[in-house]
Amino acid sequence: MAVTLRVVAFLAALCAAATSQAVAQSRQAALPNFPITPIALEMGNTRAPLGWADFCRKNSADCDTADGHAREVMITSRSWALLLGINTKVNKEIEPVSDMDHWGIVESWDYPIDGKGDCEDYVLEKRRQLIKAGMPREALLVTVVRDLENEGHAVLTVRTDIGDLVLDNKRQQILPWTATGYRYIKRQSATNPNLWVALGAPDSTTATAAR
Repeated sequence: MAVTLRVVAFLAALCAAATSQAVAQSRQAALPNFPITPIALEMGNTRAPLGWADFCRKNSADCDTADGHAREVMITSRSWALLLGINTKVNKEIEPVSDMDHWGIVESWDYPIDGKGDCEDYVLEKRRQLIKAGMPREALLVTVVRDLENEGHAVLTVRTDIGDLVLDNKRQQILPWTATGYRYIKRQSATNPNLWVALGAPDSTTATAAR
């Protein structure tokens, strides 16, 4: 009887160890596997896009914040799943449409309350949902870039402990900022959303998102 109990206990221990290892492997597989990337280089203060100023006039509660401290998102299985989930959800739920077709004006930054919007609206909605889910605002930065067609575009940069990651309505995959192929123009300061910093050489010709 004692031998049988020892055998049962041994098998139970083996099962528990195997289960623990499987869970650990599953969590690791769920995390991004790209190398740690540096933070995008900030070159000093620059002018905020006109679209952001107009957005703040319409949504003052989302802009009237005291200066904070730069923060990062720790990439864990939970935070990574949250980033992936909201990026995919917003990309699927919003119908892409230009501001001219949508509102009859060249540029307007808005929450996509009617299910339609352009790149800035995707960014604002992802930012809003991630903040609501508990991620720090200081780590979620609206960013203006030149895309692969050299057009003005907006993405959401997430500052993390493995580098700056990019959430983009043009792709479901979340990438390090160095892997997008984009040229980075400006983004929000990590300490104050109403201050913007240049990323690399200023480009006065950036249209649409950069205005």
